[in-house]
Amino acid sequence: MLTTTLAGSLPKPSWLADSTHQLFAPWVAPADRLREAQDDAVRLSLFDQEEAGIDIVSDGEQRRRHYIWGFLDGLTGTDTIELGQKRTRGGRYVAQQGVARIVGEVTWPGSVMGPALAFAKAHTRRPVKVCLPGPMTMVDTTLDEHYRCDEETLAMHFAGLLNAEARALAAAGADVVQFDEPCFNIYLDKVKAWGIRALEAAITGVNCTTTIHICYSYGIPRVLAWKKQNTEWGQYGVTLPLLRETRINQISVECAASGVDVAVLEGAQGKDILLGVIDVGTEEVETPALVASRIRKALPYVDPGRLFPCTDCGLVPRTRGAARAKLSALVEGTRIIRRELGR
Repeated sequence: MLTTTLAGSLPKPSWLADSTHQLFAPWVAPADRLREAQDDAVRLSLFDQEEAGIDIVSDGEQRRRHYIWGFLDGLTGTDTIELGQKRTRGGRYVAQQGVARIVGEVTWPGSVMGPALAFAKAHTRRPVKVCLPGPMTMVDTTLDEHYRCDEETLAMHFAGLLNAEARALAAAGADVVQFDEPCFNIYLDKVKAWGIRALEAAITGVNCTTTIHICYSYGIPRVLAWKKQNTEWGQYGVTLPLLRETRINQISVECAASGVDVAVLEGAQGKDILLGVIDVGTEEVETPALVASRIRKALPYVDPGRLFPCTDCGLVPRTRGAARAKLSALVEGTRIIRRELGR
């Protein structure tokens, strides 16, 4: 009950990549030492989570410059070096941004995240989560210069590749495979038209716990500026009832730094809810009491056996000290509620 976890990413050490307050941070470690540096960073990431008391851990995404590129780099036909420019996320946060290009036939040569999973499992006894980009978000964050097909067709192609990867990860011992789909909070008509179908295709036959993570993006300046002026937070009211009818096991939602009314979680009854109770957009560390109050608000709508206190999104843009302290606050706040419930 009240199992703690995180959305996926943690800050990288400065000797690996200076990710503080930014995304897409370039590697600092030289190429001939990069693998060793990543291994060491994963060890530290796992240690920080275990020391804080996180129940379901990840490798902190220490091997990925970006959560989408980390998967694309393992496929054929993609380019994450020479970027294209594209309007993404419906222009919500920025007019255009640099995105990976599709330059040839995109195929899955074999498990992309498998070696990273094996390393993580060898260095922890706790359940391990692996995060993959969702098919809709992959479509939105790539520039198609090869297929030049419609978005739905491309999404279904990506879904097939993601399904192969997810099946391989489950077979290799992943406890949780999470699909990151921030676009499910933006393109609601597309979610209804083909997004749900693409997600179902991605999780078919995956023999471990499957999760969809739907947030309002990372805690970076352009996102924080949008959140400050946004007044419409009803997206989960559309997506959660749709997801309730799918085979997905868990839904990860942002509730700490958004204006979401937690009553909307009632629309996902029957699913596990990863409840975002840690704001990833600030260095200010929550008190355990504040975390507990955020969990407490959700209890009328989600059975505590299905409630997983979590971070809103990835912590990669935060400083390492703030991230560690936030993980500790997450665990301590959860313990308060466990005691209140007599568990």
